[in-house]
Amino acid sequence: MSAVFELISQGLPLDGLQWDSSQRPQAAVLVALSDEESPRVMLGRRTRHLRHHPGEIAFPGGKREETDPTPWATALREAAEEVGMPVDTPRPLGELSPLVTRTGFEVHPCVAVVPPGFDPLVDVREFESVFTQPLQRFAARDLFRLESIEIEGRLRMVPHYDIDGDNIWGVTAAVLALLANIAYDARLELHRDWSVAP
Repeated sequence: MSAVFELISQGLPLDGLQWDSSQRPQAAVLVALSDEESPRVMLGRRTRHLRHHPGEIAFPGGKREETDPTPWATALREAAEEVGMPVDTPRPLGELSPLVTRTGFEVHPCVAVVPPGFDPLVDVREFESVFTQPLQRFAARDLFRLESIEIEGRLRMVPHYDIDGDNIWGVTAAVLALLANIAYDARLELHRDWSVAP
């Protein structure tokens, strides 16, 4: 196991975490890292017709179904549906604490290792495209910024990354910053309690 994965697995719990008792709608995403010394993270651009977060950069994932016993079950099911990843391919590393989106979803980020060079079979109803970026890029302070946004009359500091002409922001950017802090001691500051809604 690479040093990066050791740091991540030490920094994240992995103990069969169950859904919590939140009254919010719940979702889970698969944060898939390639099994390399310098891992790459899988991301995709959501199609523009989707109801939630159209056109945004996101991880594979989606809303919890009643039959999903854990966040991992949701994340793996959604990754199989959206990018054709067999459910037995990802090797779990751990789970970040849930984060709440501006639309009120409680998102559980499930971090896993996948074989390098995995060739996604993209469901074009969900993603326009799927691509990877080196995880270490998200430790770069010059690519990261906090932007003040007014949401329902309240100002919030929301994280953004400017990567190759793309703006990666919100919960996706928060997850990437949290992982960069764990794996690379990036010390990126997030000025928001992501366990509460904006």
